[in-house]
Amino acid sequence: MGLENLRFMEDGSNVLFVGMPGVGKTHLAIATGMAAASRGRTVYFISCGELLNNLRRANSENRLEYRLRHYFSYSLLIIDEVGYLPFEPDAADMLFELIARRYETKSTIITTNKPFGKGGEMLGDPMVANALLDRLLHHSKVFTITGPSFRTKDYNQGAGRSDAPSGK
Repeated sequence: MGLENLRFMEDGSNVLFVGMPGVGKTHLAIATGMAAASRGRTVYFISCGELLNNLRRANSENRLEYRLRHYFSYSLLIIDEVGYLPFEPDAADMLFELIARRYETKSTIITTNKPFGKGGEMLGDPMVANALLDRLLHHSKVFTITGPSFRTKDYNQGAGRSDAPSGK
């Protein structure tokens, strides 16, 4: 499944970018989203924290169904930084509802720095985590990205430079 040809979107497959902070997960997700948009596909990018806040607010305003339909409507939904912050139980349930609706019909890209075995910790409920991962991983391509952070590479290489921090 190559990302450049967007074939994964033809059958509603998902893409998951997994790796430590700074390895390029978000960059790859955005580049894929831009490629999809340039081919006339509807794309929405949102951080997981913002998505969950929006869903929780919509739920408290009795507008959750409307908000879920809004996120469902996009050909490609990119959810950035899943698992960066722990989930409240109701937020995990709402994320599950969104992913379950998109399952096998619409593509989702997820970026995360958490290994899949930590789903129960991340979502707060192992049962919801298993159900969510079951839908995300089925018909998906997982890219595990390793290596040093692009953000700190200059700092790590600059230990001998005069402008590098001295550590004092």
